[in-house]
Order: sequence, then C-alpha cells, then structure tokens
Amino acid sequence: MNQTIVERKKSLRKQLLTQRDAMPRDERKDNSEKICTQLWDIIVEKKVKTIHSYLTMGSEVDILPVLQKALNAGITIAVPKTLRKRQMQNLILTDLENMEAGVFGTYHPKDAEEYTGKYDLIIVAGLAFDQENYRLGYGGGYYDTFLTEYLSALKIGVCFPFQIVEKVPREVHDVQLNQVVS
Repeated sequence: MNQTIVERKKSLRKQLLTQRDAMPRDERKDNSEKICTQLWDIIVEKKVKTIHSYLTMGSEVDILPVLQKALNAGITIAVPKTLRKRQMQNLILTDLENMEAGVFGTYHPKDAEEYTGKYDLIIVAGLAFDQENYRLGYGGGYYDTFLTEYLSALKIGVCFPFQIVEKVPREVHDVQLNQVVS
C-alpha cells in the first residue's frame, strides 16, 4: 500500500473531524435539516422502497429526521451493526428509540431482524467527499466492502459543505458514489 496515500488520508481525517466537531450546534442543525430535505426529495422522486443508512453519531449530519419520515411512509430501512473484520450485519429499523450500543461507539436496533434484500438507496456518512463523488471514511473499510456488494443501488454521501474537497486520496478498493448531498 502506498504510504503517502495512507498518511494523506490520516491527515485529512484528523483535520476534517476536528473541523466538524468544532462546528456550532445551530449551524450543524440548520445544515442537517437542509440535507434531510434534499434526501427526502430524492426518496420521493426515485420512489425509494428500501434504504440502507448510517445512524447519526457525534458531529455527523443528523439524518434521523428523514429516517423517521421514511419509517412513517412505510419505507423499509436497514442500518448497520458493525462487526469485526470489516463486516456489517444489516438490521431492520422499526423505530429510533429501541437501540443498543455496538462497537467503535456505534449503536443499532435492539432485537432487530436481519435484512438480506436489495436496496434502492444507500446513504453514507464520511469525513470528506470530492468532486467525483469519492468518499473518505473513518478508516475501517466497512463501507468499501459493503458498497461493492450493492453496485446497482443509488449511493449518496452526506456531509457538511466544508467536507467537500478537491480530491480525496484514493485506493483501488474505493467505490464511487452516485451523488453527494451537502
């Protein structure tokens, strides 16, 4: 593996995580609401029936309101339960209240059924995205592994505007998204 790419990724992750964590709460809330509106418009326009989505952690874009709206509309939502060795188990989300802690500070639905079907839409968070819709994640490789299994799904990254950079450092396993909403 090219050491310079690894170091560039590490440096960019640290820089953007620090910047995102320092973002004022009101600004984060306003931006998150705008992003949720854009996501809902896409869900309606594309007639999405199944979604895979992250569950908001820390200073990430808060997409829980759009997930609640999708649940209310009868859309099937699966969310990840992070497992070891870059694997995720996809669990059906039925409500946003009954959760339990997972690994790496994650959380997931408690006592949920596993979802093994296809997805119309996959919503992913990240620390940086570029003009060509490539993503820099947190470094675990979970989504790179996951996204390769669902190439036909619409893949949308969500981030705050400052998280869009000219070009993220890329490796051969990185998967290009269809769109980034910020």
